Amino acid sequence: MLEKEEIANLPEHIAIIMDGNRRWAREHDLETKQGHKQGAKTLENIVRYANKIGIKYLTVYAFSTENWKRTKEEVGALMLLLQNYLDDFSKRADTENIKIKVLGDITALSKGVQNSINKAIERTKENTGIVMNVAFNYGGRAEIVYALKKIANSLINNEITLDDIDENLISNNLYTAGQPDPDLLIRTSGELRTSNFLPWQLAFSEFYFVTKHWPDFSEDDLDEAIREYQKRNRRFGGK
Repeated sequence: MLEKEEIANLPEHIAIIMDGNRRWAREHDLETKQGHKQGAKTLENIVRYANKIGIKYLTVYAFSTENWKRTKEEVGALMLLLQNYLDDFSKRADTENIKIKVLGDITALSKGVQNSINKAIERTKENTGIVMNVAFNYGGRAEIVYALKKIANSLINNEITLDDIDENLISNNLYTAGQPDPDLLIRTSGELRTSNFLPWQLAFSEFYFVTKHWPDFSEDDLDEAIREYQKRNRRFGGK
């Protein structure tokens, strides 16, 4: 558990690449879907703990645009897991003051999954605790293209001028509009890359990599990541 002085210096926004569900399942002689189920339980524990200690935003990478390349069986299991997770967790999230948002192109998902997403967002929209962003069918480059198309449309409709286009305008047209950029990125399972996750928003984030697979990631591991973050001197390009 973090000490009082450590809680006073928390990152406002933490992003997590939840990697290693499949590897965890293989190491435990389980089916892939069991790894994803255990990963979902870990996420619930982590978001609840993050809310408890005062983290304002938590953005997790749940399903990338590249994940469609996985087997039809695994993709189907992931979609069903997300739908069940949102239907179930959104009820508890509401009572625990957690706000759920989904980042990504949900139009490519089934109507059932879209309905579950929209219901979870609607049910928790007035909550004032941690904002849990679930990046699902998300790709960082696709997000930037999405933002640029919105800006181009505004330009065509004479709602803005060319001189209005700056970094703030781009940020305000991303899926994370209105939110601060992540202070800290955590990636589990020993991989050392960002995998097309929040390329615009992570420009000045601190990175923290751990070898544990996501299903084994604990509250103590989050504490350690926060402590490491607190040791760093964030200069944002200055001396």
